[in-house]
Amino acid sequence: MHDTMDENGPVTESRSVRTWLTDMDGVLVREEDPIPGAKEFIAALREHDVPFLVLTNNSIFTPRDLRVRLLRSSGIDVPEESIWTSALATAQFLDDQRPGGSAYVVGESGLTAAVHDIGYVMTDRDPDYVVLGETRTYSFEAITRAIRLIAGGARFIATNPDPSGPSAQGMLPATGSVAALISTATGRQPYYIGKPNPLMMRSALNRLEAHSETTVMIGDRMDTDIISGLEAGMRTILVATGATERHQVEDFPYRPTRVVESIADVVPFVSRMSMPEDA
Repeated sequence: MHDTMDENGPVTESRSVRTWLTDMDGVLVREEDPIPGAKEFIAALREHDVPFLVLTNNSIFTPRDLRVRLLRSSGIDVPEESIWTSALATAQFLDDQRPGGSAYVVGESGLTAAVHDIGYVMTDRDPDYVVLGETRTYSFEAITRAIRLIAGGARFIATNPDPSGPSAQGMLPATGSVAALISTATGRQPYYIGKPNPLMMRSALNRLEAHSETTVMIGDRMDTDIISGLEAGMRTILVATGATERHQVEDFPYRPTRVVESIADVVPFVSRMSMPEDA
């Protein structure tokens, strides 16, 4: 089978695509608005019973919250179990590294619920980790406490390195910016779990019991989605509906497997590229 995504050549390289990973913001939605083709893409995956995950570096919301938000605001029907957040990836990392540990968590319900669900104790007294996530209400008191705990020996983990995020009112400081503040005060750099760390991709693949060789990652950012997909061994598709524009691709020392205008261009290939290799 030799299908092509556009005029640049094959994305399958004679290999079937059995699993799909896709970023959310900039690929499926822009703010609260659906990107044309997103609803159809998810519907095609579900219709053909193709395993997939929607990935997001946003650690504010639980998968249940995100499912409801996507459905109500955009009409995109993504099952709760098909949403993988940096908060879930962070919790899995903590559980793998130090099961039954403790953490001081700065973040919203998406992160606190994930850390709680792995059996961690959340405390501000001599925790194993300080875990920083995204929140719309960073408090000086909480940041100060995090700084003191890290200075006292707690290990510093952050859900993602994104310096800013969008809102209806404009740009907002995100996890990476607050992490920089804490690092400046303590001299300690965090270990980031979310994209572009390929660990997030690997954890997503493990969740689906999938293989990188037969998985495609779709994203809108060269410096997070595409690089982490590439480093995890996956083929990658960049959509030109988000952060990275077509003309900027050549500025990077690495390339996606394919560049398309939008997720709508991928929809026709879901069934064809998901066929068995001997089909």
